[in-house]
Order: sequence, then C-alpha cells, then structure tokens
Amino acid sequence: MSTVWHVADVVGEHFETPTARTLRLRIPGLHGHLAGQHVDVRLTAPDGYQAVRSYSIASALPGDELEITVEELADGEVSPYLVRGAAVGDQLEVRGPVGGWFVWRPGDDSPVQLIAGGSGVAPLMSMVRAHAMAGSRAPFRLLYSVRTPASVYYKDELRMLAQDAAPLSVDYVYTREAPAGSSVPAGRLTADTLGMSALPAAQMSLFYICGATAFVESVSDWLVAAGHDAARIKTERYGGIGGAP
Repeated sequence: MSTVWHVADVVGEHFETPTARTLRLRIPGLHGHLAGQHVDVRLTAPDGYQAVRSYSIASALPGDELEITVEELADGEVSPYLVRGAAVGDQLEVRGPVGGWFVWRPGDDSPVQLIAGGSGVAPLMSMVRAHAMAGSRAPFRLLYSVRTPASVYYKDELRMLAQDAAPLSVDYVYTREAPAGSSVPAGRLTADTLGMSALPAAQMSLFYICGATAFVESVSDWLVAAGHDAARIKTERYGGIGGAP
C-alpha cells in the first residue's frame, strides 16, 4: 500500500452506462494490485481547493495500470469531472492501492459468493476478473442488484465470463425495471430471494458484499440469520443514496 500521492496518466476510457465511466490509469511505480482494493483520487481547483474521493479498483491488471469505474453524482465534487471531463492524456493525483481485508487472492480455493448493490459491483468485478485470469477453479457466484438493465456495469464481459469454462454464475435482481419478457417482476432483493440465489451455508463460502450502507447491512443480517458464519462475511460500503435492498 502506498500512502504517497502519485501523478497518474489517463490512458484509456469508456462508458459502462450513460452515467458511469471506466478510466484506465497508468501509475509510475505501481506493481499490480489486489482484487478488492481501492485508490484515492485528488482534484485541485485553480484556487487551491482540493477534493478527495475513494474509488474501488475494477481491474485485475498486472504492472503499472489499473481501472476505476466512476458513477456520476449530480452533487459530486469529483465524479462529474471523472465521468464527463477527464480525457486520455490528462493526469490525476492518485494514492494507493489501499486495503488488505476486503480482497480476494487467487490462492484461496473456498467457494465465493459476491453480492453487489448498484455501483458496488466494481470491486467485485476486480475479483471476477482476477478469478478468470488465474484460471481458478474455486466456485464463484455473483448476485447483482441493480435498478434497470441499462444500469448494469460490465454486462457483455460478465455474460462471456459466465459462458466460459470458468466456474462463474451471475444472477440479477432488477429493482426498478425488469428486462423485456422477464417472468420475474422488478422488485428489491429480499431475504427469500437471497436464500434461493446465494451459496448454501453448508459450503462454508466466503461472502463479499458491496453497496450502499443499508443494502450491505440488510444482506449481512439475512445471511447471519440463515446460518452463515459472520466471520466469513466481508463488507465494503459507499456513502451514496441507498435504501433497503
């Protein structure tokens, strides 16, 4: 973990959704990162005012590059620039990678259940990618709660990875609008849906949950009530708007 601020070059970008954008950054001196870590990004205004925000790393890249996916917040100080303003060739101040607990390492062969709420899928995608790159045979399952089909991050890549030989499965819960032709109406994630979709307690799986605070707390409570070991439930939350799952 680096606590020093570095100048990172923006070397790539693309939109995941109309309001979320992935930036690829090259950071001199970076020697890879762990799946699940995050970085701090600092912007400085002409008058010297500084704003710092933390963003999960979404990639599983070796070397001196990493990717972050940023959701634009209407009242944000940093996200509007990262989503609408930053261009390839620009530079950003970055600190990190940070974190050593909410991470997945390829040497762990435990079954893994990932549970994402909205943009909380970003660090879990880093784990999915690391799992695929390592050729790991550990069972991986992602349960992704998202507002609409148009709000899904990494849609095509997740579909391809789930079809590949890697032991990955992906389930979606659409809270506002279900896909056309879906037999399941839109609605929030419930304890019953979670019980049907998540790996069973008997498998002693590792759980990684990321989303808004209320989402993370509700899902964690449901898992413990269903008999899962609280010590094997790892959580990461963001401070954005969020109600129950």
